[in-house]
Amino acid sequence: MSETTVSFFTNNLTGVLPKEWIILLISMIPILELRGGILVASLLHMNLYQAVIISIIGNMIPIPFILLFITRIFKWMKTKNKLRSVVEWLENKSKNKSENIQKYEFLGLLFFVGIPLPGTGAWTGALIAALLRIKNRKAIAAIICGVCMASALMVLIAYGIPAVIRLT
Repeated sequence: MSETTVSFFTNNLTGVLPKEWIILLISMIPILELRGGILVASLLHMNLYQAVIISIIGNMIPIPFILLFITRIFKWMKTKNKLRSVVEWLENKSKNKSENIQKYEFLGLLFFVGIPLPGTGAWTGALIAALLRIKNRKAIAAIICGVCMASALMVLIAYGIPAVIRLT
């Protein structure tokens, strides 16, 4: 799914939208998030610093909305028979990943968001923080730090490795 989404953006929007907007939009999408934004920025030969700033901003735009509204949205969705199972699946999936976040709160959330692995990231971190009722200030601070950490790791992967390969 993530490859298809990236292909859609790069194939259909390159030339239509500036590459900065493409990176911003990719960084806002769950699953792709900042990781996808920085990788696509590298493929589009975007300036490293510009790519990081745009990817961080794009990844952070949905986070306050998730923290503030997701529990209310889930509560409403549970009243609809067709949506209840989706919400329960998302809640169970999030709770299965929440043990270290619950135990270590700030550091747990920071590392959960900051280590760019499948199933981690700012969206899932914000969802878990909301479900665990972590204070919004603490959650946002941990998520911002985690997103910055993930951006450093993704820069090494997307920009560093190709640069080393070109040198050899």
